Amino acid sequence: MPLLPDRPIRMIGAACGRGAPDPGCAEGPQTLRAAGIVERLERLHSHVSWGGMLDCGAAGLTALEAVAELCPRLAEKTFSAVIAGELPLVLTGDHSCAVGTWSGIARAVRPKGSLGLLWVDAHLDSHTPQTSHSGAIHGMPLAALLGHGELSLTQCGGPGAKLLPQDVCIVGVRSFEAEEVRFLSELGVRVFYMEEIARRGLGPVLGDALELVQADTAAFGVSLDLDAIDPVDAPGVGTPAAYGIRADALTQALRGVGKLSRLAGLEISEYNPVRDPDGRTRKLVMSLIDELFAAEALDAAA
Repeated sequence: MPLLPDRPIRMIGAACGRGAPDPGCAEGPQTLRAAGIVERLERLHSHVSWGGMLDCGAAGLTALEAVAELCPRLAEKTFSAVIAGELPLVLTGDHSCAVGTWSGIARAVRPKGSLGLLWVDAHLDSHTPQTSHSGAIHGMPLAALLGHGELSLTQCGGPGAKLLPQDVCIVGVRSFEAEEVRFLSELGVRVFYMEEIARRGLGPVLGDALELVQADTAAFGVSLDLDAIDPVDAPGVGTPAAYGIRADALTQALRGVGKLSRLAGLEISEYNPVRDPDGRTRKLVMSLIDELFAAEALDAAA
């Protein structure tokens, strides 16, 4: 697949932890910025800008109201970046922010066709308020992007689904509820569970996933929830789940993806510095940035 090494990158922060039971992820984007993530990327790429840090709702709002207030603002930022010919790289708090990230990018891509999305996550994030066991909004963003759930989320960036089921796949799943499995199965979303990764290896699985999200789409994006990584390597996440993807395997598999010409956006979600006292997860994010924008694309996409 062709590379586009000189496209400007706009980094955007969304400091929201209201969608999760543990609000510590709200501190993730600012912690990464203070640690030099912008400067890290500048060493790899000649055109990097900081697009600002969004906060998450005024005091007194419910969790749903706070997320629903943030997401349209985030969608406008990602939309503007793509329209300007830039690659948005979004650092979010909890994964509920994905509603804003991808609503904006899908809107920008829509005149050319649909948006494919690779969702790397330990969880399916495909509940609606009717099926959720916890009521946590960060368990609902993918369902909302597919057009199901709270109107205040599904209408972000305009009415209707932002993604088509056949253009989405989820990689790394190992913690889920039966209602989500049934919902995604009925829609036809492809899910690569950890059992398949253990059997086939992450490289071949990720290669298949990247092929799928680009098969009939105008562009694609990658949404990475850091809890997809095994907590042995990445303890500083909002909702850790054991027996995940090892960090070395993920960084190797994602090598060069940030330079693929059809990539419309990147999102890194759920870094929780409160749970990362030794900085292990923060350092891993920096390594991921290095690999995403490395000189070569991964073999499976070449």
